[in-house]
Amino acid sequence: GARGAAMALCAGANDLGGTLMNERISRAAGAAHGQEMSPTDLRQIIHSLPQDIGSRGQATPRIPWQRTTLYAEASAERQQAAENAKPLLPTSEVAAR
Repeated sequence: GARGAAMALCAGANDLGGTLMNERISRAAGAAHGQEMSPTDLRQIIHSLPQDIGSRGQATPRIPWQRTTLYAEASAERQQAAENAKPLLPTSEVAAR
């Protein structure tokens, strides 16, 4: 969840990649949490963290950004689509396939 993501970032992780929109696999397997986090929630976590201390001892703010699979910055259209994504259906409504 949010606390684990924050701890990973503080421990040196620099990417919360693999975030899927409307992910259903873990939900269909019975997971009760950790399936969805909005871009707004992710940004709030990142902004709440202390600044990084670079190799020269200078504090550097953490700047969230959305990337593509190939690590390029996501287009404004993709970022807006993520912001406008509908919430996931309740687990009971996710059909096993």
